[in-house]
Amino acid sequence: MEKIKLDINSVLKFVSEKEIRQIESEEATKAIDMVKNGTGEGNDFLGWYDLPSRTSMKELDEIIEVANDLRNSCEYVVSVGIGGSYLGAKAVIEALNNSFDAYTSTSKGAPKVLFAGQNIGEEYLAELQEFLKDKKFGIIVISKSGTTTEPAIAFRLLKEQLEAQAGKEAAKNLIVAITDAKRGALRQLATEESYRTFVIEDNVGGRFSVLTPVGLLPIAVAGYDIKKLVKGAAEMEKELANASDSNMAELYASTRNALYRAGKKTEILVNYNPKLHFFGEWWKQLYGESEGKDHKGIFPAAVDFSTDLHSMGQWIQDGERTIFETVISVEKSKSEKLIPSDEANLDGLNYIAGKHVDDVNKMAELGTRIAHVDGGVPNMRIIVPELSEEYLGQLIYFFEISCGISGYLLGVNPFNQPGVEAYKKNMFALLEKPGYEEATKEIKAKL
Repeated sequence: MEKIKLDINSVLKFVSEKEIRQIESEEATKAIDMVKNGTGEGNDFLGWYDLPSRTSMKELDEIIEVANDLRNSCEYVVSVGIGGSYLGAKAVIEALNNSFDAYTSTSKGAPKVLFAGQNIGEEYLAELQEFLKDKKFGIIVISKSGTTTEPAIAFRLLKEQLEAQAGKEAAKNLIVAITDAKRGALRQLATEESYRTFVIEDNVGGRFSVLTPVGLLPIAVAGYDIKKLVKGAAEMEKELANASDSNMAELYASTRNALYRAGKKTEILVNYNPKLHFFGEWWKQLYGESEGKDHKGIFPAAVDFSTDLHSMGQWIQDGERTIFETVISVEKSKSEKLIPSDEANLDGLNYIAGKHVDDVNKMAELGTRIAHVDGGVPNMRIIVPELSEEYLGQLIYFFEISCGISGYLLGVNPFNQPGVEAYKKNMFALLEKPGYEEATKEIKAKL
């Protein structure tokens, strides 16, 4: 089977191949060894590194069995989680789903996967609960602690509703908890209520958890082949295990850091397929939370082209030259749609009549990349043969290991997130949470 590829040729007029290869040989080879051997900062969160190869068929079969139970019992399954407990599953499901899946009716054995706990929107939750009235639904609740505010609020509301609609005993079989093995409020509740559970390993951070039950269970409930997803990731794990000139994770990490050192402070992940919108959102968290520390870090942004060429295109073409782009280029469309000829030709499109819509999209991509490079925006290109479970698995693992390497090149710990706690402390103080009395006094004095 083919593998995804990386092309950096359109970067070389901005930073030389010599500069990139120097970072790769002198720094990235050490960084990949730090990830592989667990000798760098954050080495207690490297459980994701060999996760694809050590995930057994038995583990996957257990996930699939629970997924099938939910598929056969529910019209809708709500996945409750935030950050990495939400974005990975959403990214894969959206990439593989029919674009209009939300507007089609459910059928037995094929429930819709909905998401909650990723915001504190009162209207969102009220509308979700109104929608679920009189419907058969289940819940996958994802939280190591069970006390993270956003998912805890959503789960409290949905659990109460499910128990009221299905009955408390029946609800127990419709709730699956993905949580810590031994500790935390959710683990305690799951034990007391006899929920089926899967474990979030202590050494796997949320943003690296899509290839654990955190991502795999919702993806399987949506009807996609998690064995192929993990197989693709395992192929990439093997491919990128050792430092070498052909290691594309080293090359990507070295190139983006060479550009950063040359003043390119923002990386824009670009797709030309609307199915990849949430893949960009997953990537933003992975890199933003991993690298944005100690007043360092490449700012991760994402755009959907050609849509955003009509909104952000002007800034990207002519704005401040502190950006570079990484383009995810999908080679093959799964559908075929030819542009028809029209006798009147009022729109002037007869010159492309008979062409595939994707042919036009590919020329939009090529033309844009040329224009942006000419306008001072370096471009890398990641070539994905098609959108499938296996290639998405490859892409996920490629970005994960590249992130670890890149973080070490920046000189930060890629696997912690100390800054995430700042807003929580203030929110708890403002809400007068027990135990935050002094913080409440301090923050009220600032108001």
